[in-house]
Amino acid sequence: MKKLLVSLTLLVFCVTGFAQTPEEMKAWQDNMTPGKYHKWLAAMNGEWNATVKMWMDPSQPPSESKATTTNEMIMNGLYQRSSHNGEMMGMPFMGESITGYDNAKKEFIATWIDNFGSSIMLMKGQLDEKTNTLTLEGSMLDPASGQDMQVKEVFTVLSETSHKFEMFIVMGDQEMKSMEIVYTKKD
Repeated sequence: MKKLLVSLTLLVFCVTGFAQTPEEMKAWQDNMTPGKYHKWLAAMNGEWNATVKMWMDPSQPPSESKATTTNEMIMNGLYQRSSHNGEMMGMPFMGESITGYDNAKKEFIATWIDNFGSSIMLMKGQLDEKTNTLTLEGSMLDPASGQDMQVKEVFTVLSETSHKFEMFIVMGDQEMKSMEIVYTKKD
């Protein structure tokens, strides 16, 4: 009897809790279907060589290093996973981002993690289709101060085999370029 009561309760919950109108079902379907912005991300899939420039002090020349990146679409083409390997400040560096386009919110969303910290960076932004440039804004933790820093990332497609990433630290209405990476597709 107890099993029958539990089964009936689950059945009633499933029927009433998950019943949706055709409009609600369409909204869910639209949200889970990759679109043109997901295809834009997918065009950067593959293996890439990276030339990295970092500015620790804007009055000094940047440090330069080499890295590699692998991009792949995951979750039925809704997100791009980007895995980075290289060297930074004489130490091995690994980082990973997940970037997607949120069909419901109509914006790109990206996360970043790496082995140089335990914080997760979250960025949001829009694609300028005329210039083929994705601009993301968000914040990251400054471990020295314990405070969030405002950051901006600009990702520009230069050609089918090259793109550029720039990162800026935003302080009020001023921006300081902290990183530039030029990616070239491996053969």
